Amino acid sequence: MSQSRRSFLQAGAVGLGAAGLAFGQRRGAEPQAGPQGMPPPKNAKVTSSVMLWTLEGSMEEKLAKAAEAGMQSVELVSEHVKWTDADAEKYKALAQSYGIGMDALLSQTDWVHRPVTMVNPAHREAFLKDVRDAAAWAKKLNVSQVIVLSGNEQAGMTREAQHASMVTGGKLAAEIAKDADVRLILENLNSRVNHKGYYLTSAKEALQVVKEVDSPHFRLLFDIYHEYVQNGNPIPVVTEAVPYVSVFHVADAPGRHDPGTGEMKWDEIYRAIGKTEYAGYITLEYEPKGDEVASLTPAVTQMRKGLNAGGAKPETAESAS
Repeated sequence: MSQSRRSFLQAGAVGLGAAGLAFGQRRGAEPQAGPQGMPPPKNAKVTSSVMLWTLEGSMEEKLAKAAEAGMQSVELVSEHVKWTDADAEKYKALAQSYGIGMDALLSQTDWVHRPVTMVNPAHREAFLKDVRDAAAWAKKLNVSQVIVLSGNEQAGMTREAQHASMVTGGKLAAEIAKDADVRLILENLNSRVNHKGYYLTSAKEALQVVKEVDSPHFRLLFDIYHEYVQNGNPIPVVTEAVPYVSVFHVADAPGRHDPGTGEMKWDEIYRAIGKTEYAGYITLEYEPKGDEVASLTPAVTQMRKGLNAGGAKPETAESAS
């Protein structure tokens, strides 16, 4: 992207209209693809997103890059925690000016350093406080989903006891989410490469937790990269999990870079999703090689084509609920 084009986008002058994603409803016009991108069809089901931690630069620069690449939404980790109310309004308005929604943020933003696991009952009050705080941020930013993590395995506790603690904590957190009108999404991570000691390394077990919590306000964030690294071919679990998934995360392995740079079979994965009734988000969460816009544009185009090949309508003017 040229400097003049990037500066133009950063000025918020693209005129795309507001597209804030509230829980279960659309707000604003359908976002447009960047000049190199494949635009989303008018009638479709899946919404493209990108995790902002994967992009370099200021918040303004990251949002500009997402818009240039034709993304429809973005996800936060901890970018927001030091914002003032004025900052929150500024960045929400800037995203809306690009036609971009903010669809998710993380609850336990420093989970590695604080006892806020879901797997230990002794941590439950701290975990629930994080959920309440994240729900408040979600309301400020018009974000519909809050990511929750199991945390690391707990010494001296059986897996059965840790699983039961997750279910109990999930049910209590789902009531908070219901009152706040947000959706919690539980994420699987791998412990082989990226998150040593993490408890919930299986998308299948994460799915079982979601089923046992049994709430429309508690769903699954299925990280395809983490599942592949930990357990191999994700397609069988993808197909089973789709009715409970709100977000899929995408990165290739090994390396966690652009789809197509590793050994994962993305066309097959996207076709498998496309054959289902999936109507949530697919979020690019990889570390781009080279120019970020030049990386994201073909990645989201490949995703749309793959979903189409499976029979899905790949992206939606209606936000996912």
